[in-house]
Amino acid sequence: MKRILLPTDFSENAFNAIRYAMQLFRDDDTTFYLLNTFTPVSYNVGYLVETPVPYDFENIALMNSKKQIEETEKRIKKEFKNPRHNFIQLSALNTLVGEIKEVVDKYMIDCIIMGTKGATGAKEVFIGTHTMYTIKNAKCPVIAVPDGFEYEKPKDVLFATDYKVKQDNAFLPFLKEICDRHLCRMNILNAYYGVALEEHQQETKQFLDEYFKSNAHVFHLAEGVDVLEAIEDFQVKYKINLLVMIHNKHSFFENLLFKPVIHQIAYHTNVPFLVIPSKKRME
Repeated sequence: MKRILLPTDFSENAFNAIRYAMQLFRDDDTTFYLLNTFTPVSYNVGYLVETPVPYDFENIALMNSKKQIEETEKRIKKEFKNPRHNFIQLSALNTLVGEIKEVVDKYMIDCIIMGTKGATGAKEVFIGTHTMYTIKNAKCPVIAVPDGFEYEKPKDVLFATDYKVKQDNAFLPFLKEICDRHLCRMNILNAYYGVALEEHQQETKQFLDEYFKSNAHVFHLAEGVDVLEAIEDFQVKYKINLLVMIHNKHSFFENLLFKPVIHQIAYHTNVPFLVIPSKKRME
């Protein structure tokens, strides 16, 4: 039984990510956790000083959240009549990232799927603020679905790696299951700057070759470019349906999330982006 967390702000972007999740796990017995968080203005510090009993506002916000989640579930079931899927509704007075951390631990979530742009997000932003901080902090895989992306089976996966992934990473099986279920072809890409792979990187490459032996997979080398350029060049030459990376601590990934020029890299908004936390991120 898969356990998938679907945060929503009730925007069309959020529902589009939900739609992607329904189709990606169409053939899996899955429990989907529909999560909405809210922070009513009544909990502003100044308001608390002036108003000793703000709880009515909290209750109103909670009722509205629950009502909209119920409507979201009805909309899902109307569009996707799947007996393999069931839903749990969650509404919470909390920050989104704070509540996600609690929900992931409490329900042993396998993956979070969310949109890359919230209801008020600007289109030129690489990744929504909530999604960005979820990726930074979540201790499970996150799939960020671009605004307006229409579902495509992940037939061709691009796994960009520096071969520093630990062989006992707890979430490699999640990626393997996706590849097995959808008969994916795995493109494993390494950007090369003229420095030979170290012994442990060579060992990791050999491990990945063996790990994905039952899946079609090809190793690619991009010489003289950084990872971002390598991915962009690859997508110009080949169509992919899913981009995958390991979120290593103190790596190019930090730049990927926080460089202000990153919104100019158009490819990030083209396909869903699966981010797997490294073993260090789990510690």
